[in-house]
Amino acid sequence: MPQTYASAPVADDIIDDGFDRPSRVLERAADRILLEGQARAPAQRLRAAVRQDVARSRLWAARRVQRTRTAIQTEPVRAGLYALGAGLLLGLLMRR
Repeated sequence: MPQTYASAPVADDIIDDGFDRPSRVLERAADRILLEGQARAPAQRLRAAVRQDVARSRLWAARRVQRTRTAIQTEPVRAGLYALGAGLLLGLLMRR
């Protein structure tokens, strides 16, 4: 009678009998967490970009405020005349 040799089982040949073992439950939970993390990644990048833009905007605004304060302190009459002219124009536009 000829002998037949069975090869070592390959991972694809092993059939899961459907029993939920604790390790299988943990694997599924880990897969779910990884998928959720991948779904959140674009949102996290967007939040980081928005935070960076807000920080730049605050820096720009702080510089503009300082520049305006310096201009008003060095030439208060000129700044007052500009404010008077802007108020006059706004008043004329709102009167219409």
